[in-house]
Amino acid sequence: MRVHVVNVLRGTPDIAGQTLDRFASFARAVEERGFHGVWMTDSFGRGRPTLDPIVLMSVAAAMTRKVEIGTCVLQVPVRHPVELAHRCEGIHALLGDRLMLGLGCGSTKADFDLVGEDYEARFKTLMSSLEIMREAWAGKPLAGGQLTPWPGTESGPNLMLGAWRNKRWIVYAAERCAGWIASGLYSQPEELENGVKFYRDAGGKRAVLSNVIVELQGNIGEMPLAGRATMQITSAEEALDRLKRIRAVGFDDVLCMVRPEGLDDLARLRDAL
Repeated sequence: MRVHVVNVLRGTPDIAGQTLDRFASFARAVEERGFHGVWMTDSFGRGRPTLDPIVLMSVAAAMTRKVEIGTCVLQVPVRHPVELAHRCEGIHALLGDRLMLGLGCGSTKADFDLVGEDYEARFKTLMSSLEIMREAWAGKPLAGGQLTPWPGTESGPNLMLGAWRNKRWIVYAAERCAGWIASGLYSQPEELENGVKFYRDAGGKRAVLSNVIVELQGNIGEMPLAGRATMQITSAEEALDRLKRIRAVGFDDVLCMVRPEGLDDLARLRDAL
């Protein structure tokens, strides 16, 4: 099972004027320690400062040479599909096959309210937007014209679908995407087991569990959703046991939320697997 790192950089007052250096150092440290990838989350209307994941991926692209760089996951329905396809085409041109573009419908109404989009229609919007984005990447005619693909991006990026428990979307991920991303924030163990079975039965090749919180230095309160997430690990013994269970369920990759100070701890756990 491959171990990746999810960015948890927080917008605290001390980061003003240091954001580029802090994030660039983090991306380099992930690669130097041999992790398989570095991933970005996506939120903007939830009462805390955040940064656009595509901007962060651009910095990570410049700071690294080998690791996968992805989103877990980018909310599609809160954005215009053609404009989003164009932005993703840009990062695809920079990263090539290192880009793992995790897309999803979104889970928090506040993000939709901020941009005036319909939260209740998010699943329907996701389906139609995905098809429009695929057509845009292929350079096919669209309702208002055509997006001309950047050379080398004509087939579109490696697309992964984020879905919690809906069998329809998990099967779609198996049949139409390069992978399926499940969430470690709220999913229950039985939901993950069922999801992996749905995915494998439909022919899915790459199952990813995202946002598993690992904090072994006693600072769990500094992590996103501390106290509310399903999978938050606070001891090395527990961490190794939990990672082994995740592997036994059938996940190919695990994306761990860890502070920069905890990268060495996570590397030791990865090696112990």
